[in-house]
Amino acid sequence: MDHEAVLDFAYDDSDSASLVERSVAQELDEIDGDRTRARIDRDDETLSITIEAADPVALRAGVTTWTTLVEVAERAGEI
Repeated sequence: MDHEAVLDFAYDDSDSASLVERSVAQELDEIDGDRTRARIDRDDETLSITIEAADPVALRAGVTTWTTLVEVAERAGEI
């Protein structure tokens, strides 16, 4: 994969970061495809999603998808 973006989301506490992580991690196998893949990491209060893509269009789509998933998880968990 030639293109990469790292999305970092900082939370007030590790419990909130963990809640969002568990929510979006379920989508990893469902979303990865031929042109993109993602990895999720968490360090205490910071959730990081690394998106790798074959081309800029796929990267943009991946960033949009993962940002939306995180926003939904935050709203559902009232974070």
